[in-house]
Amino acid sequence: MGRACPGAPSFNAVSAKKVLRFTVGLVIAALFTWLVVRHVDPSDMMASLSGVEPGWLLVALVSFFVGYACRIERWRQMLRAENPAIRWRDCAWPLMASFAVNNVLPFRAGDVMRSFAFCSRLGASSGTVIATLLVERLLDLLVLLLALAAASALLGTGAGLLGSMTMPVLAAVSVALVVTLLVLPAVVTRLGRAATTVVARMAPRLGPKVAAEVERCVEALHGLARAATMPRLAAWSLSAWMAEGLVFYAVALAMPTLSTPLAAWLALPVGTLATLIPSTPGYIGTFDFFTAAAMRELGNEAAAAVAYAYLVHMLLWLPPTLIGGVALALHPGLRKAGQPAPQQ
Repeated sequence: MGRACPGAPSFNAVSAKKVLRFTVGLVIAALFTWLVVRHVDPSDMMASLSGVEPGWLLVALVSFFVGYACRIERWRQMLRAENPAIRWRDCAWPLMASFAVNNVLPFRAGDVMRSFAFCSRLGASSGTVIATLLVERLLDLLVLLLALAAASALLGTGAGLLGSMTMPVLAAVSVALVVTLLVLPAVVTRLGRAATTVVARMAPRLGPKVAAEVERCVEALHGLARAATMPRLAAWSLSAWMAEGLVFYAVALAMPTLSTPLAAWLALPVGTLATLIPSTPGYIGTFDFFTAAAMRELGNEAAAAVAYAYLVHMLLWLPPTLIGGVALALHPGLRKAGQPAPQQ
């Protein structure tokens, strides 16, 4: 029987870490859920929801689909570097399926699935897909920080929820993100090649495969960081988040009990950035607490703010989960492990 590689984590150790992370997420979700509802009468929340106007909810739903259409197109634009013939619909089902899995399974399982399980369908290597996910996350974070800065400035908030140092901190982090997007290929090249060396020593047969994917990832990042590409991707990112902002705003307009519906434009970045806090799949508790806090920041009553947080959360969680679930059910190939991408 062969010995385990020195320094390699055992299966039990990895499993224990995952269990610990999941347990911590559950505790955090329970804590923030308690913080959300502790001073709110459930009957007041139901009263706030009873007067919801369906027409505005329909506007929110349409805006939701527009936002996801922009995300799919952004992903298609990134994947075109390796597969110029890729179509919008080729990207749509995998993206929706991955969001659905993220919404119901822990450990960002949907991102893992999107990185490896759809390569054959997409005509792209896993290294390229991983590169697109890195750029996607950084662009989303950049747009959300800019949205937070704009909401803070235009709505005159900052003393309570956000603090007096909001604008300088947001400006510094935004600049750092822009720089990161530009230097990311070089950073990933060094880290990836260092990791490849370690893998090659621990698993000689696996080393060449990992090295090939790292090189594809680096090559894709170099292409995405070009001056001709990044502004186009940033424009699609901005369009996607503007559409999602309309979801937040339309839901606020649908609730007559909210005295300041414009607070929705603050709730968008605050609630979404809160999903970076470890929690359960679907961001139960963390999203709701900070979304409600942002609504209260501008004068909305607590019961209406909490009801709003739960309603907008449901509109953001349910459609992608249902559509992604249908994608997995109707397209069995989406459930299969990825195969090597065809050579272009």
